[in-house]
Amino acid sequence: MCLGIPGQVVEFLDEHEHLARADVAGVKRVINIGLLEDEGLVCGDWVLIHVGFAMSKIDEAEAARALEGLQLMGRAYDEEVEALLGSPVAEP
Repeated sequence: MCLGIPGQVVEFLDEHEHLARADVAGVKRVINIGLLEDEGLVCGDWVLIHVGFAMSKIDEAEAARALEGLQLMGRAYDEEVEALLGSPVAEP
């Protein structure tokens, strides 16, 4: 199952204008922000991430509600976080 997971932008990468690093459930992950280039993203912004792409900019309250909903899903959420931890683009 593929889920949209909230992540907080923590850094923009110099090597490519459409790449950023986001904190996703405590895991740092490189994401593509190209779909949101007109949103004026800054460090600290929250985005909804699906398969490595930031799909929409969300506020902190919406991010918290989304994480709460995902945690209620139990096993599916746990499997998604495990997959994220095993991803070659995840950083501790």
